[in-house]
Amino acid sequence: MTNWAAFAGIAVALLFLLLALARASQSHVGPTVTPAEAGWLAGLPDGADHLDASGAPGPAVDRSEPLSSPGFVLVNVALSQGLFGVVLLLGAWYTEVPPAALGLGSDPLATGPPAVLWGLALGFALAAANGVGMTVAERFGYDPGTELRELLAPETPRGWLLLLGVALPTVAVVEEFLFRAALVGVFAAGFGVSPWLLAGISSLAFAVGHGAQGPAGIAVTGLLGFVLAAAFVLTGSLVVVVLAHYLVNAVEFLRHEGPTRWPAGG
Repeated sequence: MTNWAAFAGIAVALLFLLLALARASQSHVGPTVTPAEAGWLAGLPDGADHLDASGAPGPAVDRSEPLSSPGFVLVNVALSQGLFGVVLLLGAWYTEVPPAALGLGSDPLATGPPAVLWGLALGFALAAANGVGMTVAERFGYDPGTELRELLAPETPRGWLLLLGVALPTVAVVEEFLFRAALVGVFAAGFGVSPWLLAGISSLAFAVGHGAQGPAGIAVTGLLGFVLAAAFVLTGSLVVVVLAHYLVNAVEFLRHEGPTRWPAGG
């Protein structure tokens, strides 16, 4: 018999832990400075409300330090997210959560070829909409994901293989498993809560978990999260939302940090 309460406890505990870690990691991503703000700061004369640091020695930086390299960050993301996913999967197995509640039922729309087609269609549609939104935001001097993308952006083909083949798929699977399958599917099936109410709540949590992207990024992520949650409710498929989530992230990285930006010889 399914122990809905036990799995719910595991999911909620993992959610709060993930949000706490996301909050702590925001200190490694600097605040966004718009082009207008940068121009204004650059135009200030030395001594006018800011210090003249032109003669000050810079901090010693060990260029060989690998801890902040894109490769190290990508591996860290994949391992940490993967650990969350394994714990959640073991929790679902131990508490005997039915696959259908997680969006993994036998219906072709859930796990068959139609699910793949819908996932691809939704993913490319959301990626296109995200691209339009980013273009508009950039015209107003905002690019919500700049710092985070630059932190993760690979500098070599091997790094891109790690990003596109390991890190981003892991993130998509784990986040959709938690925010859509667990917080929407399981809570709706096990406790009779409206899936649309759960979609709104999970989308809010999803947005808060992406606070490193700044206020604009939080708003965009919250909207994206609700669209993915709605797709999960309508299709009952985890496959659909995982594919869509992956494509949105992959297209965004390729658009902004793609191979044309590799250094010579990389």
